[in-house]
Amino acid sequence: MTPDYPRIEIAGENSSIVYFSDRPCSTTSSIISHTLNNLKTALADPLIDLVPSYTSLLVIYNPLLTDQQQIHKAIRHAAADWQPDTEIQTGRRIQLPVYYSVESGPDLQSLAQNAGLSMDEVIALHQQTEYLVYAIGFAPGFAYLGEVDSRIAAPRLATPRHKVPRGAVAIADRQTAVYPAQSPGGWNLIGLCPTVMFDPTQQPTMPVRVGDRVCFSGIDREQFLQLGGSATALADKVR
Repeated sequence: MTPDYPRIEIAGENSSIVYFSDRPCSTTSSIISHTLNNLKTALADPLIDLVPSYTSLLVIYNPLLTDQQQIHKAIRHAAADWQPDTEIQTGRRIQLPVYYSVESGPDLQSLAQNAGLSMDEVIALHQQTEYLVYAIGFAPGFAYLGEVDSRIAAPRLATPRHKVPRGAVAIADRQTAVYPAQSPGGWNLIGLCPTVMFDPTQQPTMPVRVGDRVCFSGIDREQFLQLGGSATALADKVR
C-alpha cells in the first residue's frame, strides 16, 4: 500500500468506506479480503455487514454498540498486518462447468470472428485463465471475474438484450461472468453454466465470494442437462 492508502471516508450515519487503491488488481483484492476477514473477528457483534468491491470495502456497523472512531481504528488495525507474501492465495479455488457452443453461446461465433480466432481457440483461452472474483454486484450472485486473455476481450453489445438466460457465461471488455438469473444484459454470451450462482434458501447463498479464484471447464450438452442446466435456456433462442 502507498502512503495515500488505506483512505477511510464516512459513507453514512452508520457506515464508513475504506479505499485501498485507485485501480483494481490482485494485490488490492488480496488486501481487501485480508482486511475483511480481520474485521469479521475484530468487530463481531457491532458489525452489520461488509461489502467488498474492486478497490474498496464498505463497513456497516451498529451505532448503538460502537462509534465511528472505534470503527476507523479497527479498520486501520485490520489492514496493517497484510504482507505481500500472502498476496494472491487468500481465496478458494472454484471450478465452474460450461457448455460452450453456438446453441448455448449466441455470440461465440461473432466474438471469434472479430478476434481472428476459431471458436475452439476462444473456448481454450477462456478456460486456461484462473479468474479473480473482484466484486459481486449488478444482481445477487453476479460475480465480476478478471481478467480474460486480451485476445478474447470484447466490448459490450451496442444494444443490450432484453432477456439473458440464467447461467449465461459472458465476456465484456476484460471481464467475464455468469448471469445468476434471467435478466437484461449487454455482455457477449459464449456458453451456459448449470451451477446455481445465487440461492437465497441455501447457506452460503452463493458458490463464490470476493477474493476467490474461478476457473472454467468445458462440458457437453448432455452433461449440462445432467448437472441441472435448463433445457428452456437452450430451447429459447437468445437474440
